Amino acid sequence: MSRRPSAGTAAAPKLDVERGTRHLRRKDPTMRELIKRLGKLDLEARRRGRPADAYGALVRSIVGQQLSTKAARTIYERMTQLWDGRTPTPQELLDADPDAIRAAGLSRPKIGYLRSLAEHVLSGELELDRFDELSDEEIAAELTAVKGLGQWTADMFLIFHLGRPDVLPVGDLGVRNAAREVYGLEQLPTAVELEEIGEPWRPHRSLAALYLWRSLDNEPA
Repeated sequence: MSRRPSAGTAAAPKLDVERGTRHLRRKDPTMRELIKRLGKLDLEARRRGRPADAYGALVRSIVGQQLSTKAARTIYERMTQLWDGRTPTPQELLDADPDAIRAAGLSRPKIGYLRSLAEHVLSGELELDRFDELSDEEIAAELTAVKGLGQWTADMFLIFHLGRPDVLPVGDLGVRNAAREVYGLEQLPTAVELEEIGEPWRPHRSLAALYLWRSLDNEPA
């Protein structure tokens, strides 16, 4: 169980495209040119058709791991047809026949990850209704306690579902590839090197990552 925040904990900050764009343009000439080339990002377009609740978003994230956006969408839709097109509740997932889920296109490991997620929600170990009160680090710690949810998935959840503004997914290959191209590097930057490149982006590193993904037209599934 995560540590309870002290009384009076401020609401978590949210990604602010306007303010973040101004900051990135002012602090990093390379990012300024990238923003000029790509224009304003449409974050709502990516969220369209995805689960609006935290649990559904995590189910969708597990289904989409290591898949293209198109393949992830197709398999997720096939799986949810088992429950009339909606995300199954944790108990429904645990009660479901694994072979039926597998027939929708999910691997055995992913089915295990979905079951682990359901178990953590039902036991109260994963307190989804309290995430707005928790720091990025506390949320990542709760998520990575679930089998199959690593730091990459936690970063994607923080950026795309919770809209946290200062997350830099240093383990994401797309971000690293984009940084190499945009900053004219000879090799993929290491996690430490990407942290150094991104230091001027604070506290809007999530927006910088979004621009880097868009530069390759390669946003995560």
